[in-house]
Amino acid sequence: MDISELKVGAIIEGPKWPDPVEIKKIEDFGEDVKIIGSRLSSGIHVDAILSKEELADINLKTIDCDFSSDPEKVFLALETIRYRFASLYDPLLAMNTSKVDPLPHQIEAVYGHVLKLPRIRFLLAHDPGAGKTIMAGLIIKEMKLRHLVSRILIVAPGHLKNQWSRELKEKFEENFIIANRGTTNALYGENVWSKENQIITSIDFAKRDEILPSLQSSQFDLIIVDEAHKMAAYKYSDSVTKTGRYKLGEILSNNSEHLLFLTATPHKGDTENFRLFLDLLEPGFFATPDMLEESIEKDENSLFLRRIKEDMKDFEGKPLFLPRHVFTPTYNLSTPERDLYRKITEYVRNQYNKALSSEKKRNIGFALIILQRRLASSSFALWKSLQRRRDRLKEMLSDFEKSKKTTPKVFDFDDTEDMSEEERWEQEQLWETLSIAENREELEREIQTLEELVDTTKQVIDQEAEVKLEKLKETMKTLEEKSLNKKILIFTESRDTLEYLEKRIKSWGYQVNTIHGGMQQLERIEAEKIFKTQTQVMIATEAAGEGINLQFCHLMINYDIPWNPNRLEQRMGRIHRYGQKFEVFVYNLIAHDTIEGRIFKRLFEKLAEIKSKLGSDKVYDIIGEIYYGKDLSQLLSDAAIGAKTEDEILTELEITVDTEYIQKN
Repeated sequence: MDISELKVGAIIEGPKWPDPVEIKKIEDFGEDVKIIGSRLSSGIHVDAILSKEELADINLKTIDCDFSSDPEKVFLALETIRYRFASLYDPLLAMNTSKVDPLPHQIEAVYGHVLKLPRIRFLLAHDPGAGKTIMAGLIIKEMKLRHLVSRILIVAPGHLKNQWSRELKEKFEENFIIANRGTTNALYGENVWSKENQIITSIDFAKRDEILPSLQSSQFDLIIVDEAHKMAAYKYSDSVTKTGRYKLGEILSNNSEHLLFLTATPHKGDTENFRLFLDLLEPGFFATPDMLEESIEKDENSLFLRRIKEDMKDFEGKPLFLPRHVFTPTYNLSTPERDLYRKITEYVRNQYNKALSSEKKRNIGFALIILQRRLASSSFALWKSLQRRRDRLKEMLSDFEKSKKTTPKVFDFDDTEDMSEEERWEQEQLWETLSIAENREELEREIQTLEELVDTTKQVIDQEAEVKLEKLKETMKTLEEKSLNKKILIFTESRDTLEYLEKRIKSWGYQVNTIHGGMQQLERIEAEKIFKTQTQVMIATEAAGEGINLQFCHLMINYDIPWNPNRLEQRMGRIHRYGQKFEVFVYNLIAHDTIEGRIFKRLFEKLAEIKSKLGSDKVYDIIGEIYYGKDLSQLLSDAAIGAKTEDEILTELEITVDTEYIQKN
């Protein structure tokens, strides 16, 4: 090769290099020549001096242009390369290729926290309505675009499976199959978890004994668990009780490289149990509850992120959520109601005291507490519960010896908090039928007592002596006067109360529809549409607290108050969420002359006091955390069975609150 043929940009080949070299610079060295360049395939720098003899072995490489290929295929090939490496140049690629307009708090969580982790083990614990599905979708899309994941499993409550599938398809063009009994049966023994790469399943299907082995043998790149707080473990003294869902969580943790938990109620007011929950992400990350508490107070940890509604802003710095106003109208029981309340309280306490020496003490206690909760809900709910209890005890009496030997399978009371609403109702109906009677005479006496209580309760209903109903009617009129949008959402814990209220409110001239745990998800979605377009009033149980968005309504009445404060937060979250155009009004109906009524009244007074000090209503988003260490459900149970005096319980509610901590969190 002649030296004159060497030019900058030329590509040469020779025995000195394994692949062609592009010349970047040429320098004369007497009779020799120095070339500087780089090898084409590897990019390795080349700096060599070539003699005349070596130049003779160098060839100039020419590249022939061939335009015979299909131009569409060439374009698609180039686009493939561009897309493959697009994430290197666009750090928000998923956001720019999806049908979503993320909000600041969503971008912060996804790109400022989760995706910065080399190995994702993280809990997103934003308030209801913050768009956790959108955040999860962005994480899935971004990790796929970066070629970090291909096998993905989403575990969600059963009634949310279809919602997850629909939203991921509509907003992110991601197709997931739903794994259920039908899917597994159709595969004739094949492992669905290994066969498919993108799967959605329900938490209760995945935890079944016959399903766990096949799931345990399958590995995933990314697992996302919605409503992850349902995977709970509880510490009593020195022992830890793991629910079936928690054991599933342990398997999921071991079978995934990346693990993301989503929940709006992470803490539940118990740091030790919260620590056990976080162990599913990183075992032993917080060695003691004190270390976890310190981390929460300082807002310094790499395991979870929480944002309260009041902290969420749009891109102009304006609040995303309008204020909410919480009122607690009280009423006094009528004379017949006071007599009924006294008789039920006596019955509950007498039965509990008899059960103290029984092995069934714990379950009998639950049964009696349920009666007290039914009484607090409505006379009708109490009447139905008393009837079920009486009828079951009559069945036991007809074959007493056999019934003594067979005790219905019951779960721990804490476990019911993590059950679906329908499962919880079934379990509570089992508890309603438990008795401590040791012989036929005791059982006959209890049945006689129940007959009297059933009659007394029926008289209250027939006499229309329930003051609470009149208070409800009065409150509904008050709410109608506050707004042009006159839609009202009424919450109750009891299916019996729901059916009772539906009948009564319709008789007042309102159009009413309902939503409850016995409905399938598609039925719930249809009920939501009917409420939006047709009816003025929706009566709902806790089923509306998950997966249903009712931000077109801004007026809410709690006909009864859930004993779990997290449920109260979830109820408010159905209407106090992104997209709500009006200030939210919430009314809690409370009987002042009952023990539980006075406890709730003091609770809401305390929360209003904290709200006044803060100048913010974020207090209603973290009730469980404010009363950390104070198990409200247990306090109310103690009141029902007389384990503590009313003064003792009210004293426990007199807490000193760190307002600085609340403002930070």
